[in-house]
Amino acid sequence: MSTLRFNLPTILTLSRIVLIPFFILSVYRHPLLGAFVFGIASLTDFLDGYLARRSGQITKFGIIMDPIADKFLVISALIVLVDMERLSAWIAIILIVRDFLITGLRVVALSRDIVMPAEIGGKLKTAAQITSILCLILMGNVVGIDLYDIGLFFIWIALVLSVLSGIKYTVSFWRNL
Repeated sequence: MSTLRFNLPTILTLSRIVLIPFFILSVYRHPLLGAFVFGIASLTDFLDGYLARRSGQITKFGIIMDPIADKFLVISALIVLVDMERLSAWIAIILIVRDFLITGLRVVALSRDIVMPAEIGGKLKTAAQITSILCLILMGNVVGIDLYDIGLFFIWIALVLSVLSGIKYTVSFWRNL
């Protein structure tokens, strides 16, 4: 496992970070465009890991940067949603603090050559967050379905999964030390 190699998975991870300013600049005036940019950036989160595993291009850089790029994107969106008054600040704070804590634990573990891969709880949390963010950005009715209410439903799921998976990661971290 190499440390840094510019391959397609690494480029996809870095592109997620590059797309954040475009998302922020577009979402306020053009929510549909902002949702599209966020959606594309979110797809890179799935693709980079899938391609890295399938092609055997897993690197320490990717193991560290993939969750960090994901956190940057989601945290940016949560802050924007709070600013747009579509999400309560306390929910965003809990989600953001959990992400910083778990990312910190994963970096410390990796510095001791312990790999703490993403677990199903964290992946489900991320899927719920992405779904909720897209719905809260778009917010309106689509064929009679209120996306705002769906977004709130998924943010609550993300919040519960965030706390539960955070506890699981913390326990796993201490067991592996």
